[in-house]
Amino acid sequence: MKVPSEEPATDPPTPLQRKDVRMRGFQDRTEVAEALQLLLNRLVPLAAEAVELTTAAGRVLADAVTATVAVPAFDRAAMDGYALRGCETFGAGAYNPLEFAIVGESFPGRPFPGTVQTGEAVRIMTGAPLPTGADAVLQAEAAEEIGDGTLQRVRVSEPVSPGRHVGQVGEDVTSGAPLLPAGRRLRPQDVGVLASVGANPVRVVRQPRVCILVTGDELLPCGSRPEGFRIVDSNSVMLAALVRRDGGLPSEPQLIPDRRAQIREALLSTDADVLLISGGSSVGKEDHAPRILEEVGELAVHGVALRPASPAGFGFLAGNPPRPVFLLPGNPVSCLCAYDLFAGRAVRRLGGRSTDLPYRSVLLPLSRKIASAVGRVDYVRVQIRNGQVEPLATSGASILSSTTRADGFVLVLRDSEGQGPGETVEVFLYDF
Repeated sequence: MKVPSEEPATDPPTPLQRKDVRMRGFQDRTEVAEALQLLLNRLVPLAAEAVELTTAAGRVLADAVTATVAVPAFDRAAMDGYALRGCETFGAGAYNPLEFAIVGESFPGRPFPGTVQTGEAVRIMTGAPLPTGADAVLQAEAAEEIGDGTLQRVRVSEPVSPGRHVGQVGEDVTSGAPLLPAGRRLRPQDVGVLASVGANPVRVVRQPRVCILVTGDELLPCGSRPEGFRIVDSNSVMLAALVRRDGGLPSEPQLIPDRRAQIREALLSTDADVLLISGGSSVGKEDHAPRILEEVGELAVHGVALRPASPAGFGFLAGNPPRPVFLLPGNPVSCLCAYDLFAGRAVRRLGGRSTDLPYRSVLLPLSRKIASAVGRVDYVRVQIRNGQVEPLATSGASILSSTTRADGFVLVLRDSEGQGPGETVEVFLYDF
């Protein structure tokens, strides 16, 4: 049975026929900003889950954390030395040393059990509890032990004020104080602070599960060598790495031939939070993915005012929340561009992260002109040479190696005809 686009039109075209661009081309394309707004308005972070602190680094906090204890919970020594009453050292000097009886020791986790009295001192190690009765720590370098056996004393040749070299209760964290806000992507030091107050497990936003489907009769699996008229799939490994970068959990990529029924089955058989379909999104006879998505869900955007990656699109499958499906062009550079501008933002939004581009950027002058056209966004690969930005001569959407030679990319906005030498541009750097 022929698809509707292959039959003579005797009646007004149906919505599916109007959206079928195969062998016809795009009559119009959605603006990048409009597509982004439509996409992000439909997405909210996924539900929270509890995880152990040992696996929480890099995850996004679902709830603000408030300290329920003080850190430290006791006064402690900030130096190795001697715990004593600071006021008793006033007047001590090189020509007027004062002596204190050493009555015990305090170690981390093993405090001195008694009370420091007048004229007494306790050996104390960094982090050990300050003994009752003491209010200062004289550092070891400023003291000299004398005597032996049970008559040991410490000779003090400089004064130490009360509170000196003592870590106070709550000096690090005060009980009841806000500790970390919701939405915080946890850094190594963050999980350390959470551990210090006993906040384990913690509630974090669930990581999006991302299904990667790569279509094309010409493709060989990653790990193969090119042979004959077949090429090795490079998009799947690139997409999986991008998904991991953005905090998602990529599935094992599936290679699917350009067969409508198989693409449809793969699309409907996954329960992933996000679906990426690489290839089959343009205007060729075997580009089935857009029509399948329209039939089984919603095709929200197909065709974007963007170079490269103009055949990109996205839609949604039913779910709570709706599950986004991204149509990514098969040409590798277009695939990378469409992922970063659209799909990557969705993965990050669902995982509670920022939707800003995840690249470091710098402002530098152009060494030569970037040509563009009004009405579209241009993704331009560039190199940085001697502090200036130079667009790469190679701009083909299938030349993936151009992105390895490039230091980054520049986005030329839709209302610009290009940018001339000397103009300052923002370069998004490919490096990590």
